[in-house]
Amino acid sequence: MQITNEHNEKMAKMTFSSVYPHYVAKVESKGRTKEELHQVIAWLTGFDDQKVKELIDEKATFDTFFKKAELNPNAELITGVICGYRIEEIDNPLTRKVRYLDKLVDELAKGRKMEKILRKA
Repeated sequence: MQITNEHNEKMAKMTFSSVYPHYVAKVESKGRTKEELHQVIAWLTGFDDQKVKELIDEKATFDTFFKKAELNPNAELITGVICGYRIEEIDNPLTRKVRYLDKLVDELAKGRKMEKILRKA
């Protein structure tokens, strides 16, 4: 699927707080925990639980969320298709980062082992 400028703008303006409850529901419905979700978020962004809460409370957009993040150097190892988009073909850096997070949440919900999700050797 082709990503449009409008799609990229929508991703930038979407708030993390609007998506976070869906992440929690998705992983918990598959038997995973909120703590595991936070471990995945921390691996990708460097955010601890307190920082995640602050970003939710301030209703940070994904643009702000990822500007404050220290992206894991192994994030580029996250590949595959999520929401119909091949991650490694996404040109817009912010949209790619949002899809990295979506992919990690999806892998967690599907029961993948944490060391595989966190791209450990």
